[in-house]
Amino acid sequence: MTGAHEHPADGAVPVDRDGVEATVESATCAPGGRAVLVLAHTGRPEAVAALTEVVHRLSAAGVRPLVTSGEAASLAPQDRDLVSECTLGGAVADAELVVVLGGDGTILRAAELVRGSDAVLLGVNLGHVGFLAEAEREELAETVARVIAGEFRVEERMTLDVRVLQEGRVLAESFAVNEVAVEKANRERMIELVVDVDGRPLTTFAGDGIIAATPSGSTAYAFSAGGPVVWPEVEAFLVCPISAHALFARPLVLAPTSVVGVEVLPAAEGAVLWCDGRRLFEAPVGARVEVRRSATSVRLARLSTGIFTDRLVAKFGLPVHGWRGPRPGGTS
Repeated sequence: MTGAHEHPADGAVPVDRDGVEATVESATCAPGGRAVLVLAHTGRPEAVAALTEVVHRLSAAGVRPLVTSGEAASLAPQDRDLVSECTLGGAVADAELVVVLGGDGTILRAAELVRGSDAVLLGVNLGHVGFLAEAEREELAETVARVIAGEFRVEERMTLDVRVLQEGRVLAESFAVNEVAVEKANRERMIELVVDVDGRPLTTFAGDGIIAATPSGSTAYAFSAGGPVVWPEVEAFLVCPISAHALFARPLVLAPTSVVGVEVLPAAEGAVLWCDGRRLFEAPVGARVEVRRSATSVRLARLSTGIFTDRLVAKFGLPVHGWRGPRPGGTS
């Protein structure tokens, strides 16, 4: 996505890991009454079926479904007649809520759109783990009913701002909801990085790269790199080396006010910067990547009153047999 939130230099095009350009268009939809924007990964039949169901339920309740022209094309003609077709940018201003049907990748795509606006994002998981999603496919009917009734609370999620600099010149600027990853550009060779925190040098190491993640991202790429799971209510961000050849290569939990710097040393052949696995930028030899907490958050709709522990157990299928729980009076 290019525009107000990120500025790739020298014609760099942000893409996702599948090589698809990550663009967000700007336009408006016809106004009128309550409206909900529905985004789906329509390359999957189950997503098209879910989209059709949501469109019918919203329309029957007198709520106008907003659907992008590309996604509307996946609907049957009689279903397409129920929606207001639009391009993405202007739809956010018209919609009271954005319902996302898909996995975490689809939700991150939607987060690019709603970040910085008053729009609230609600994910319905059609993927695998889907930590950012609030509901599962089998809960779709109840979820839409709650949306129509306005029965949800809003949770603010921390995001990160990132810049790539070289010799005082800004090469690129972007943001991340889950994580920023500085990785080796050449698969055959490691990169050498020096890391500093709040302007003071911390460590130099060779490896595959390094991740800076939000609490939301602690269950994503950082988790697979051996980082800790951080509860969403915790204001902090993580730094996790990736396959580092060093004695000190432990994940770090930093204050939300910290600024992390990562410099690409000459021993490397340059690096690449991934933001949420969707936007790609170059970080050449000698470049400095700076990551800090963003002043702009993403707003997520929450339906349940359950705590994060329950979500963690359910998503990972963690064994809890033998648990007895606290006893009256606080005794075990």
